[in-house]
Amino acid sequence: MIHPSHPISCAKRAIVRSLRITATLLVFAGPFAFGSAAQQPLIAASAGLPEAPSALLFPQAASQQALAPQTAQKLAPGSVSGTVSDAGAGLVPHAQVQLLHGGHGEPRVTTSDADGRFAFTGVGPGSYRIVITAPGLQPFESAPIVLTPGQAYELPATALVVASTSTTVDVVETRSQVADAEVKLETQQRVLGIVPNFYTSFLWDAAPLNVRQKGKLALVTVVDPVTLMLTAGFSGAQYVHNSYPEYGDGPEGYGKRFGANYADQVLSRGLSSFLFPSVFRQDPRYFYMGPNRSFALRLRHALLAGVVTKGNNGKWQPNFASVAGHASAGAISTIYRPSTNTVQDLVGLNVVVGIVGTGIQGLFREFVWPSFTPKVPNYVIKGKPPVAPEPATTTPAPANPTAMPAPAPANPAPTPAPSSSNPML
Repeated sequence: MIHPSHPISCAKRAIVRSLRITATLLVFAGPFAFGSAAQQPLIAASAGLPEAPSALLFPQAASQQALAPQTAQKLAPGSVSGTVSDAGAGLVPHAQVQLLHGGHGEPRVTTSDADGRFAFTGVGPGSYRIVITAPGLQPFESAPIVLTPGQAYELPATALVVASTSTTVDVVETRSQVADAEVKLETQQRVLGIVPNFYTSFLWDAAPLNVRQKGKLALVTVVDPVTLMLTAGFSGAQYVHNSYPEYGDGPEGYGKRFGANYADQVLSRGLSSFLFPSVFRQDPRYFYMGPNRSFALRLRHALLAGVVTKGNNGKWQPNFASVAGHASAGAISTIYRPSTNTVQDLVGLNVVVGIVGTGIQGLFREFVWPSFTPKVPNYVIKGKPPVAPEPATTTPAPANPTAMPAPAPANPAPTPAPSSSNPML
């Protein structure tokens, strides 16, 4: 047995103590020392597989992360741009450009700049159309544009055509223009194609004459060759019967008679058909009534033509112009007529002759001359034009369903002519 104080025992005790201390240190420091070393391979492994833990723990999130780049590419905005020009290759500034998305929603609108350029940015993929409008040019609409993600689309060169213009003109004749046309026709009216019948209006509602037209009608009447020939024949009859012996015989006597008679024509026509009708605003023409009226009514209308006339307002009124014209012509004629006729005599004689003569002329204008005047419409001789039929009305059903409606008369009564506005007829 070895004594505890022996050197070998002391050495064993020292070794055991050292082992204990080392074991204690390993127990407390080992996890730290060996743990950091053990984790190095794991960290290295995890660096090579970064998504392995999240893929195993969160599979839905991993799928979304995988699709994110594709979605971002799909929603990438694009652009649409272009240049607006006209048919002559000129740039069109300030043109309105609309971007329509397949007909859905409100269109995006912009205008072209000074160089005719336009652009829409931030345009998502889809189908679009471009509509361009500019003043004076025809609108342009592009074909459908299919824009892919992120595509920058450039519209091909767009040339707007000049808009075709159409002007609608409403031609409305004035009353003066209508009266000019009527006077032109009236100055072609001649009995038997020879004797003037210029002062007969075959239009009951003819347009009123203005001052110029009244003067034209009077002038063409007094200078007409037939007027000159009738005056010459009347003067010859006076010469044969030695009327107005104060004028003398021979060519001089005949010339004085012709001059006086023609002066009477000019004065009477100028005063009673031009000057005073213009002053009193009355129409100097005779208005033909026609065969659609009764004979008695037409007879009275013709005989009263010297004292009743139509005003420019279309209303019938006393014929002041005719009476004043003939009276004035009679008074002026005392200047060149023999002194044996007083002013009162000539004034009174001219007024009576004027009224009676106009009435007699009215009878011829109403009953005789139309049948011998060329270029007069047929309805003037045979009656007024047929009246347009009234709109058809629904005939009520008879009380007896089996009863047949009564047949229409073979000769229906003619449509009555409109009543005259002449208060004296």
